Amino acid sequence: MSARPDRTPLPRDFYDRPVLTVAPDLLGRTLVRTTPDGPIELRITEVEAYEGEADPGSHAYRGRTARNASMFGPPGHAYVYFIYGMWFSLNLVCGPEGTASGVLVRAGEITVGADLAAKRRLSARYPRELAKGPARLATALDVDRTLDGTDLCAGPGSPLSVLAGTPTRPDQVSNGPRTGVGGHGAHHPYRFWVTDDPTVSPYRAHAPRRRST
Repeated sequence: MSARPDRTPLPRDFYDRPVLTVAPDLLGRTLVRTTPDGPIELRITEVEAYEGEADPGSHAYRGRTARNASMFGPPGHAYVYFIYGMWFSLNLVCGPEGTASGVLVRAGEITVGADLAAKRRLSARYPRELAKGPARLATALDVDRTLDGTDLCAGPGSPLSVLAGTPTRPDQVSNGPRTGVGGHGAHHPYRFWVTDDPTVSPYRAHAPRRRST
């Protein structure tokens, strides 16, 4: 009989480590979104690491802006951004304050509040599709820019937190290039996922967006 997931909140020093250490260690952890309608919980199954100003694929590569300010710390906060004029994505800030590194939460299994998530993800045909990909995950968990900068370690009442859960064993973790990242950051093997988990999103190489003439 397997042990129940650990309900202990992850402390701030969990995030205050190098991003490539934090990212795979987030797999199997429990992300909790507290909404007015009730909690939604998700077992994290896929993430991507971004190294800030040292990483051409990162939003912080060219320095601090109003949009990416939350990435610069302190660790243990959320960085939420809007992409393609349609979708939100949730990142967990890590590393020492000022380093601008973070982990994109790409996919997971909804374990609590699937009915609430399904109301926001009407196009999902199966439970495994509710949070399969970063935009779907943010939609299912009702994540938007109002949560940017949220303290994940604030304790009870915080709209976002992460519990210890059941960490994924290293032999069950796969890694490879990040999805949709182009340029010099395209081949960094900074995407980590639970091997063979059905909630993990498919890999897609970067495809340059066409400009209208």
